[in-house]
Amino acid sequence: METRSALINRVLGFDQGLRHYAVSLTMNQEDACDLVQDTYLKVIQNSDYYKEDTNLKAWVYTIMKNTFINNYRRKQRSKMVVEQNEDLYHLNNFVSSPSDAADMNFYVKDINEKILDKKEDQRRPFEMFLDGFKYQ
Repeated sequence: METRSALINRVLGFDQGLRHYAVSLTMNQEDACDLVQDTYLKVIQNSDYYKEDTNLKAWVYTIMKNTFINNYRRKQRSKMVVEQNEDLYHLNNFVSSPSDAADMNFYVKDINEKILDKKEDQRRPFEMFLDGFKYQ
């Protein structure tokens, strides 16, 4: 059975590839470095779950991908900001005018027409999104 330190040494051999993959996910060098560190930490914490007869590289890359997705979702949730000021009452009680609804209907109709003008292979992702499917 492989020791934890031997496993970590093997994982460190993937360092350059992991860094390239992290940059491709984050599109930012600093975030990529953080993602690599988080991945190494999770590999160390979860090294007991690695099965020796499986693909170590795939296991590590999966940890990185899942860490990136979880961090992304966490950031999306934290973007919701609640402003505490006297205008909050007015923001929450804002009633749009009937002309806003007419404009919105026009924009929705225009967007739908543009989508319908596309070829089937280009139109299908939009239709699936409107039907409630997510990117995954």
